Amino acid sequence: MRKALSMVLLFLGSFLLVVGLLARFWAPGEVKKTPLDVNSVMRLTGEALLFDGTALVSTPVRASSVTHADSAKSDDDVVVFQNSSCLVKNPDGNAPDCVSADDPQERLISASTTHFATDRVTALAVNDARYLPADATAVEGLVNKFPFDVEQKDYPFWDGLTGQAVPAVFSGEEDLDGVHVYRFVVNVVDGDITIGSDPGKYTTEKTMWVDATTGSILKQTEHQIRKMAATGQTVLDLDFGFTPETVANNVADAKDNGSRLTLLTQTVPLVGIIGGVLLLVVGFLLFPRDIPERPVGERRRVGTSA
Repeated sequence: MRKALSMVLLFLGSFLLVVGLLARFWAPGEVKKTPLDVNSVMRLTGEALLFDGTALVSTPVRASSVTHADSAKSDDDVVVFQNSSCLVKNPDGNAPDCVSADDPQERLISASTTHFATDRVTALAVNDARYLPADATAVEGLVNKFPFDVEQKDYPFWDGLTGQAVPAVFSGEEDLDGVHVYRFVVNVVDGDITIGSDPGKYTTEKTMWVDATTGSILKQTEHQIRKMAATGQTVLDLDFGFTPETVANNVADAKDNGSRLTLLTQTVPLVGIIGGVLLLVVGFLLFPRDIPERPVGERRRVGTSA
């Protein structure tokens, strides 16, 4: 009975120790990667001043950004994304996420679809024909998220209007509904863009609240201005940000993902290594040991001489 119990403890201890060591040294490299099943919708609302040819006219707006991963084109190192973005006028508060270019109410302000790929660990853009269509625009820096275990430093972040990566400057940390986040600010001043077919200028200040653990952007606000380069006429003055519902959903996802990461990279290694070692020690101590008897010819009675 004692031997059987010892063998069981030794087996369980070895199993827990292996699991703990794998969770400590192997699992983080596997789980701290951008997943291949991303399918997200970010909605934003705000106000815009639009130039109607005579004056700037104020209107409520809403925007949507739909991003999904193409798992068929992705692999263990790179994830491929398609993003569709749309900005529409929302005068009555009932506009859909997007409308067609021939919308009878002329609510469409802008719409675009882009393809890009990122490294699953660093989150930096990958420009490789193996992953992207031939007409895909080459991008640089971070695009749709930050890496896992975000650092308190500046990161290059892709700006699609100017077609280049610009600094996302670390500006502090705070608590966002129970999630530890880092705040980053992107500033562009008089960047060169195209408005229609004419040269334009673009200025923006975008603030992002990023989950320090997963690198996901949980909240975002932006104020951007677009002007004609030749005349300096403002054609768009836009102030918008993630809706409260979008922020709440992002925070809930961050809490769930953070809990799973903590379980896999901290709790399991701790329980596995400590529990495994303890069970091995107990199992070893309980293991019966046979003490061999001395041969008859070598036995001595106490007090008897040879």
